[in-house]
Amino acid sequence: MKFKHICTIFLFLQFGFVKAQDHGTDIGFKVIPLGVKGGLDEANLSAYLIAAAGSNNFICLDAGSIYAGLEKVILKHVTNAKSVDEFQKKYIKAYFISHGHLDHLSGLIMNAPNDIAKPIYAFPSVIDVLKNNYFTWKSWANFASEGDKPILNKYSYERLEAGKEIEILNTNLKVTPFSLSHVNPYESSAFLVRNNKDYLLYLGDTGADTVENSDKLFTLWKAITPLIINKQLKSIFIEVSFDNSIPEKALFGHLTPKLLMMELQKLNVLSGGALKNVQIAVTHIKPCENCELNIKKQITEANNLGLRIVYPQQAVPMLIK
Repeated sequence: MKFKHICTIFLFLQFGFVKAQDHGTDIGFKVIPLGVKGGLDEANLSAYLIAAAGSNNFICLDAGSIYAGLEKVILKHVTNAKSVDEFQKKYIKAYFISHGHLDHLSGLIMNAPNDIAKPIYAFPSVIDVLKNNYFTWKSWANFASEGDKPILNKYSYERLEAGKEIEILNTNLKVTPFSLSHVNPYESSAFLVRNNKDYLLYLGDTGADTVENSDKLFTLWKAITPLIINKQLKSIFIEVSFDNSIPEKALFGHLTPKLLMMELQKLNVLSGGALKNVQIAVTHIKPCENCELNIKKQITEANNLGLRIVYPQQAVPMLIK
C-alpha cells in the first residue's frame, strides 16, 4: 500500500470522518484550520473549524477563507464530504466573527450565496459592521436578518454578551465570548469553547494591554486561570502578526513574539506555573519578508517557560485532548 494511502486512512480513522458520527465525545476537540494567515493571501485567511472530538458538527471561528480552505480539505481527503458545497452546508453549523476586518470575514461574505440558513454570532459592535458595510445591497447583497431591504434572511444575527456562555444548537459545544482591544477602542473578541469539561480558547486580533492601554487581556487571563490550574483548558489559539522589528506604534492592535511572551508570562504567574500544560497555537502571521521565520525563531528564543508552541497549517487537522 502506498504511503499516501496509509496517511489518508490514518486521517480518516484519527479524525472520525469515515462515518458521519455526530454525537461527539466527552474529551477534547477536533480542529480544522481553513486559513491561518493574517493578510494578502486571500486563499489562506483566519478561519478555524471546531467540533467536539468524534463529531462532524463544526462551528467556524472567523471566516476569512471558506471555499479555498474547504477545497484543500476535500483534496487532502480529510473528510468524507465529496464537495465544498456539501461540507459548508452540512457540517458548518454556525459562524463566530471576532471583529469586522476583511481578513476575518471575507470568506463568509463571498460564499453566502451558496450557504444555507445558519446563525452568525458576534458582539453588537461587530454585527453593526456586518450590517452597515458588508451585507448591504451597495457592497454585495443582504443575506442576513437585518438591514438593507430586501432582507434575504439566510443568516440570523445573534448578539453576544461578554462573559455569558451560550449553547450552540446542533453541536456538542458551548461558547463564552470576551472582549479584546484591537487598536483601542476598536473591539475584537475571544471565544472560549467548551466541550463538556474541556475548553479551547481562540483569540481574534488583539494588542497587548500595555500597548492598548487596556486591561482586556488581563481580564481574560483571570477568567481562564482556574481552567488552566484544573487542566481543563487544552489549547490557546493566539495571534502573532509581526516580528520584534516592528515598533509598537506600527502594530495597529497586534502582537509580536516579545509581547506574546510578556502576556503569557502574566498568565503563567496567575496559574501558578501551570501554563506549560496548555498547547499554545500561534496564528495570524502576516506575510512580511522573512516574518514567519523570524517570528518562530524569536518565540523559540523567548520561550523560557517551556511552553508547547505549535503553528496550525491550513487544511491540516488537529486533535486536541
